[in-house]
Amino acid sequence: MTHIVRCAIDGAVGAGVLAGGHVRPLPLPLAELLRLPLAELRALTERAAGAPPVAGAEQLAPVEGRMEVWAAGVTYQSSWLARMTESESSADVYDRVYGAERPELFFKSAAWRVVGDGGTAAVRADSAIDVPEPELALVLNAHGETVGYTVCDDVSSRTIEGENPLYLPQAKAYLGSCVVGPAIRPSWEVTDPYELPIRMAVHRGGSVVWAGEASTSRLHRRLDDLVEHLFRADVFPDGVVLSTGTCLVPDLPFSLADGDTVEIGIGEVGTLTHTVVRGLERAIASRPALT
Repeated sequence: MTHIVRCAIDGAVGAGVLAGGHVRPLPLPLAELLRLPLAELRALTERAAGAPPVAGAEQLAPVEGRMEVWAAGVTYQSSWLARMTESESSADVYDRVYGAERPELFFKSAAWRVVGDGGTAAVRADSAIDVPEPELALVLNAHGETVGYTVCDDVSSRTIEGENPLYLPQAKAYLGSCVVGPAIRPSWEVTDPYELPIRMAVHRGGSVVWAGEASTSRLHRRLDDLVEHLFRADVFPDGVVLSTGTCLVPDLPFSLADGDTVEIGIGEVGTLTHTVVRGLERAIASRPALT
């Protein structure tokens, strides 16, 4: 099993191929790799896998530069039912979008806001119910080809989204709400993205307070259809990450709490782990580059 990683080597940020616990450098940074057609990126990756490993590579979130993270909503029945439950006054909105030809797509994060594996996510101080949303994410190149898969936690405020669907950007896009990583599993190594097990556990005070398992086999949308809609009227010169919706939604009134640890594993892709803080001040404090 190999992964494409964004990493720091001797203080310089670049990309590499991770296999057998060792990183072998790629000749281009991630953003430049994602400007290439899939066939060229694959050839570079497979060639780099045979290069000598480097020591001391620090893995970073697999987004950079002009890359963005977008997300799809209401793509699983469990998500559809959860949105209906939390939004009684406007439940018909989610009912209509679940069966519509056009999927729900929304901007989630710029690259510089993304939290990586082992980092700290945040929940809003003005929200009572906040949840992790474990999702398979597609890594797309500038040509709209799926070059790999990674894990995304689309952290969300159920309180704010439930008040009014037009509050979706406030519920979804804020500092600390997007966690991606730990690496990119090449698409040519994944046999069937519609048969990947997804599991999530929330740890609190040394105990598991919520756990669940599901599968991408429950996905209501086709992945290529989500990609086609994303690229219909937009360009992504350095590639883009598209998170494909959640199939695990904790029942109300479960909420993330300050100090929680979230662990999300997707078969053949990887395991993403992060901690949780509440409020903007603590979110800023967890990101030294912002202070």
